[in-house]
Amino acid sequence: MTRLPLWRRYTRLFGPDPAADVRDELRFHLEAKADDLINQGWDPEAAREEAERQFGDLRTVRRIGRQMGEKAERRKRLADHWTDLLQDVRYTFRTLGRDPGFAAVSILILALAIGANTAVFSVVSALLLRPLPFPNAHELAWIAPPPSACGQSCATYSWDAYEEFRAQSRSYRDVTGYFAFSTLDNVRLTGRGEPEPATSIDVIGNFFEVLGVQPVLGRLFTPEESRGTQPVALLTNAYWRREFSADSAIVGKAIELNGTPVTVVGVLPASFDFGAVFSPGAKVDLFTPLNLDVARDWGNIVTLLGRLKPGVTPTQALDDANRISPNLYQRVTHPETLGVYKGALIPVPLKDYVVGKLRRSLVALWFAVGAILLIAGVNLSNLLLARAAARAKEFAIRGALGASRGRILRQLLLESLVLSLAGAVFGLGLALSLIAWLAHQGSLALPLLNSLRIDAQALGWTVLIAVVTALIFGLLPGLRTVSGNLQAVLKDTGAGAGLGRKHERVRSALVVSEVALACVLLVSAGLLLRSFLKVLDVDLGFQPDRAASIKVDYDDRAPSDDASIAKRSAIFQQVLARVGALPGVEAVGMADYLPLGPNREWDTPVPQGKTFLPGELPDPLVYVITPGFIRAMGIRFHGRDFTWADGPHNERVVLINASAARVYWPGEDAVGKVLMRGGKEEDHVVGVVDDVHEENVEAGAGSQIYYPATQQGPAGAQLVVRTSLPPAALASTVLQTLRELNPNQPAAEFRPIRSIVDRAVSPRRFFMLLVAAFAGLGLVLATLGIYGVISYGVTRQRPEIGIRMALGATTGRVQRQVLATTLRLACAGMFLGTLVALVVAKVIASLLFATSPWDLPTYLGMVIALLLVAAVSGYIPARRASAINPTEALRSN
Repeated sequence: MTRLPLWRRYTRLFGPDPAADVRDELRFHLEAKADDLINQGWDPEAAREEAERQFGDLRTVRRIGRQMGEKAERRKRLADHWTDLLQDVRYTFRTLGRDPGFAAVSILILALAIGANTAVFSVVSALLLRPLPFPNAHELAWIAPPPSACGQSCATYSWDAYEEFRAQSRSYRDVTGYFAFSTLDNVRLTGRGEPEPATSIDVIGNFFEVLGVQPVLGRLFTPEESRGTQPVALLTNAYWRREFSADSAIVGKAIELNGTPVTVVGVLPASFDFGAVFSPGAKVDLFTPLNLDVARDWGNIVTLLGRLKPGVTPTQALDDANRISPNLYQRVTHPETLGVYKGALIPVPLKDYVVGKLRRSLVALWFAVGAILLIAGVNLSNLLLARAAARAKEFAIRGALGASRGRILRQLLLESLVLSLAGAVFGLGLALSLIAWLAHQGSLALPLLNSLRIDAQALGWTVLIAVVTALIFGLLPGLRTVSGNLQAVLKDTGAGAGLGRKHERVRSALVVSEVALACVLLVSAGLLLRSFLKVLDVDLGFQPDRAASIKVDYDDRAPSDDASIAKRSAIFQQVLARVGALPGVEAVGMADYLPLGPNREWDTPVPQGKTFLPGELPDPLVYVITPGFIRAMGIRFHGRDFTWADGPHNERVVLINASAARVYWPGEDAVGKVLMRGGKEEDHVVGVVDDVHEENVEAGAGSQIYYPATQQGPAGAQLVVRTSLPPAALASTVLQTLRELNPNQPAAEFRPIRSIVDRAVSPRRFFMLLVAAFAGLGLVLATLGIYGVISYGVTRQRPEIGIRMALGATTGRVQRQVLATTLRLACAGMFLGTLVALVVAKVIASLLFATSPWDLPTYLGMVIALLLVAAVSGYIPARRASAINPTEALRSN
């Protein structure tokens, strides 16, 4: 029998070879059988052939044996791998348990960074990544002209225009819309005790079918109900639960709205939130069908949105709109309509309409929180480098005992991964708290806040950034540790021995990068803060402080228009007299619309005796007000205010704003001038008021015209009260007074005018505060990084400092040298960070308001903040260095 060659035994040093093992085993058995046959008298050649015949198909046996060997080897390798991994995991937890301070600081840093990233990702996912909460939401399109100075009236259409567009369009399955001029608390729920305010939206009958929303109870509106055959309503899920205790029997029953019985035909699902999509910050309670016959002569009142047919692209929809729009604008089919349309008819995806303005802000926010993650990762690298330097001899001994460099690197990466995953767990808890808080911030005028949640995508993102952070920022310390001569570490016995000197330059570079990133965040936050302060400094044209408003319910129904005006005037005078007599009230007045809310325009007045080209004159926004409103809002004016003597049969009077006066009569005093409406109605200008920001704080004011409520019919009544007391102190008294005059007055909110302004600037405040918070967090992390490097350097240089102090160096000189090192790192980071910040500032310039990307105070503030942080971070190690006892330092070396 042939013996196994000696050289084959040494091939085992290069790993197992299952195929060779099978060949050796078969050779052994064949030779043993052949030897038996030879002993029985067989010829050697014939014995070998007979042994192979008796054994069977050698190829199949070799293949099966090789497969079994390979499978067994894989199992063994896998078992060895898991055994080693479990050993490394147990060792990781033991080592981290022996250094709880390091573990706690690392986990805290990562938890803050990962939690912030997860929360921001959830916001970005809800607003940008996820589709709108409707079936096949990509098919929904918003149809409107571009924004213009005449507000909502130029972004809406008449009922005839809606019917025309719906009939002629070839790109849409169906088209719908809703009444665009609804206000908060516009109806009252009666018949259930005290009247309760509610917000109702009039929608076109097919509104919910086009959106793809199905009720959880009951049914949707029928076409006949859109003709006003029977008052019906659909309840939102939240209102159904709040007011009717989720009573399923409410469907089919009547409720009283403004004293009129209205049948509830259905309850909408909880997933549908009208305000979250179409009116951020608003809470809608119920929906009623818009009456076609009544609304036909109201002019521009409805929005347009449609569901595209499958396969229709936005470009095709735009071409279709361009084909239809001339008939709408020229009123070919319905020349008698009151609708007035301007600009192109542009369909855009509904998602772009809802969140398009926020896209740049959200992307900037995502990059800001990404910078926080980078700073946290750099801090983790610094901590791991310091720890690796302290454990240098441990790794050298393990290497001397046979541990490979790969095994040591894996151990270090595993420690980084454990820390990162622990940070992710705590960060996820932080993110859940932040998201829960944001989802219930009704004062934020941000869309889709109700859909904020930590979903599978957010969880996946959390795990991804945790693993990537561990690998990227744990790899550098690991590679630096295993790349050196571990055996040489055993020969170095001085203080700061091992890998410390090699790591110091790397740690300094990491700190410079931390400072640079913090610099970029501080500049970005500073520019946004300066912009926000500029927004708050904008002259709104009115004084929002110490004023509040409440919606007043009244009934001015009468047999004729004159009788209605007289009745309304009497009601308004009585309300203003009673409320104005309350203690602390300085001024009162009423208007149908307030600034920074819904608005509309009626027609284009022309100055008497002047001619203008078509489109040359603006369409002013219209407000119908009572005497006293201008003073109650704190609006400056010259001329005179309206009086109750400006009755329907007296001279028609108006107030206009300064912008309109400059257009109508440039360089002249507009008081006493006359505006012509419809070519025959004369409106005498009795006063000119300051420009009031009517749509948002950041846009300039357009032309505005004010009509007296004694001569024009208002769309409602908002009572404005200016007081010397805090508005909240008057809320109950004002409501009680209104109920004494009208028992049907609902308990509407007495809203401070300041809250209306705050809501208008809430998106900018939200993004500014988040970026500022991230900048502050980045500054804290940079402080920790600087302190860690300088403190470690002092520890490593302890013998050197002791020798220098023994040779006569003063404590002051030692402190100055340590501080100089600190400031050198900070200045290097600030230099690099400023270069990057200049580029970033240019990128975010579109998010700024009245602020230059090169705003010098912002950059100076960043420099001062970082220098102070660096000085504080270096002062403690400097004090510790100057307190070193030379004798003890030399003895410890």
